[in-house]
Amino acid sequence: MLHKFIGMILTAGPLMLTVPLAAHHGGASFDVGKELTLKGTVTEWVWSNPHCFLKIDVKDASGSITHWVIETQNPTTMTQGGWSRRMFTPGDAVTVTLQPYKNGAPIGLVRSVVLPSGRKLGAGGGGAPVRPPEP
Repeated sequence: MLHKFIGMILTAGPLMLTVPLAAHHGGASFDVGKELTLKGTVTEWVWSNPHCFLKIDVKDASGSITHWVIETQNPTTMTQGGWSRRMFTPGDAVTVTLQPYKNGAPIGLVRSVVLPSGRKLGAGGGGAPVRPPEP
């Protein structure tokens, strides 16, 4: 009986630890039916787990600047797709296509980025389309 109990604990314990990880990857905040394309200036490129973030300033027709935060995948996935830790420098002019936050906040989920060189990368690199985060 004790062996069954220990076996159950050893099996159920790790499974219980994965529940919070799965909850983290919800994409419900993004409007996946809508895309925006923004031209802006890089202010920061955050290369970290669990997601990388590209921060850009976008100037509208009146000259007002909006600071956007664009979420990407994790560094491992981004590296496999051709992205790198040093690919953006503050001041770089980029064009970003994203799925915006549903509540209108200047936050988005990256679809693609056109670099200053003209090279286009998708969310997974190489122009590949983004996959919404797993529910």
